[in-house]
Amino acid sequence: MKFGRNIGWQITLGAAVVGALAVGASSPLVLRAAPVTVPDEVTYTKDIAPILQRSCENCHRPNGAGPMSLTTYEEVRPWARAIKQRTGIGPHAGVMPPWYMEKNIGIQKYKDDPSLSDLEVAKVAKWADTGAVRGNPADMPTARKYVDDSVWRIGTPDLIVKLQDVTVKGNAPDWWGEIESVPIPMDEDRYVLAVEVKEVNDVDTHNKDRQTVGGRYVFHHLIYRTQVGTEAPSDLELLAGSDNVVNWPVHEVGRNPDYFDPKAAVHLKKGSFIVSDSVHLHSNGHDTKSHLEFGYKFAPKGYKPEFRRALIGLGNGVDIDVKAMTTDQQLHAYTVLQEPTKLVSFEPHLHAPGTRMCLEAIWGYNIQTLSCVGYDHNWVRGYSFADDAAPLLPKGTILHITGYMNNSPSNKNVPDPRNWQGSGNRSIANMFIDLGNRVALTDEQFQAEMKARIAANPGKDIILGCPLCGIVAQQQNAPRPTQNQNQQ
Repeated sequence: MKFGRNIGWQITLGAAVVGALAVGASSPLVLRAAPVTVPDEVTYTKDIAPILQRSCENCHRPNGAGPMSLTTYEEVRPWARAIKQRTGIGPHAGVMPPWYMEKNIGIQKYKDDPSLSDLEVAKVAKWADTGAVRGNPADMPTARKYVDDSVWRIGTPDLIVKLQDVTVKGNAPDWWGEIESVPIPMDEDRYVLAVEVKEVNDVDTHNKDRQTVGGRYVFHHLIYRTQVGTEAPSDLELLAGSDNVVNWPVHEVGRNPDYFDPKAAVHLKKGSFIVSDSVHLHSNGHDTKSHLEFGYKFAPKGYKPEFRRALIGLGNGVDIDVKAMTTDQQLHAYTVLQEPTKLVSFEPHLHAPGTRMCLEAIWGYNIQTLSCVGYDHNWVRGYSFADDAAPLLPKGTILHITGYMNNSPSNKNVPDPRNWQGSGNRSIANMFIDLGNRVALTDEQFQAEMKARIAANPGKDIILGCPLCGIVAQQQNAPRPTQNQNQQ
């Protein structure tokens, strides 16, 4: 079987060969989404308000991150055309809500997915095109209530840790450096199932004089770890982590929460500090006082992880070559899995020229595109697979990422597309990495996870993200030999 890398799914079914997983060719079947049927009348109260409440109000509300509030008809009506435009541009930089997953290819089950369905996008467009009418007030859903200005996507955290305030002047240059270490107030060790990092500052969220793309925030990113005590760890601990030094997912502007595998929660030890020597601050055009807050969701007391985190490098920081005044350029990177692995999340990391990244798994003749997403360096997203959809990949699988680069005047993120670009830490240089979370499995755990995946997908010959599931399912369903056959 082969899943098309760009548009649609091309599925070729053949006879599976145990061990080599060779697949024969046949006529491809191309799957395309069926056209949606939009109601004759679309109104704000019945059709649009529920969409905005679910997917937009977390940012677009009083004191939210969005530049305007969208909680009432009076607030929404002036923006009807803009909402149609921004929700309808597809999985690219600028789409609202900012979720760049391509829906015509790869795995489609993710945690915290705020995106609109094709039907919802069509409803928004028809509503805007037919006068953006209010509708029957009786159809209006109950208004959402927010306890305070901080809306945590992971739910109310079990622990919130705040960094020290920083002040960034409105005309300050970019700054990279070290933060002051902050102790984590815990009286016992705990395991973390999810973490969310938020910037809290004194910016007027609805100030219409926002002259920069980053006009809401001053933290672009923070690479950090937790460690017991504040003494500098060894180089090995910094690279790979240890029981006392834990490397966490990078915080970046716009980042959504990180969810860890339920069987591989991350150990947070008593006496730990949040430590970082790599924070990037930038001006947003206004004098701003700001800090980061870390929200943790804990596993129940007594929890013990079954799986361990896998540290897998997948990227290219050596020979990046992005030509000037050129679009549709590609970068490639590969790695071979040295043990059975579950992919917990996919997180493209590019810089200003980056527009898209795809992740595929290669096993024998089997090639599966797992995810393709757009990219916006001004609003970075991570994509945590749903627990029952996280890819289960055997030892020897080749992971391949493809990055798509646009270093031309059509990419407004690039300050001067006349310049060639190579590898570097600054946003005007480039990185090319998948920063996703993964866990390592033993052979026994891998077999058990596959059997559970098969049981959750009865009757399916192909389970995307699990290239060996079809083989295991065939073995499970094969008729057992009779007594006479055994005797023969």
